[in-house]
Amino acid sequence: MLTIDQATYDAIVAHAKRDHPDEACGIVAGPEGSDRPERHVEMVNAAGSPTFYEFDSTELLALYKQMWDRDEEPVVIYHSHTATEAYPSRTDIGLASEPGAHYVLVSTKEWAEAGGGNNDAPVEFRSYRIVDGEVTEEEVTVVPSLG
Repeated sequence: MLTIDQATYDAIVAHAKRDHPDEACGIVAGPEGSDRPERHVEMVNAAGSPTFYEFDSTELLALYKQMWDRDEEPVVIYHSHTATEAYPSRTDIGLASEPGAHYVLVSTKEWAEAGGGNNDAPVEFRSYRIVDGEVTEEEVTVVPSLG
């Protein structure tokens, strides 16, 4: 189960909406071994694509160095789908290289179909564990804070 605080949830959704129609991507780091998503880091989608995301390699390396220095690890790795449901594609599954991470997908499809912008149409926010190509959906619990 993924437990995430409301502010981080809102920040991920806002990032997905802001980058639409391109896919958004990012990482939420947390203390090593804690399973606590505490530090949200928006990343640049180097692919600049509505159907694919790719972390910028220089930016990703800098983030990993930062996480190592702070004894952190990627707790959540997220990206958005702009025209399909929030379920990992074959490409997403192939790229999943952090067996301990929660892979969050946000679909902005319904929101965009309702006109985008500041509308209140829902987004689909789902989390998965992806280990050795096996995808397992997990419950997401949003809490006021992790404190």
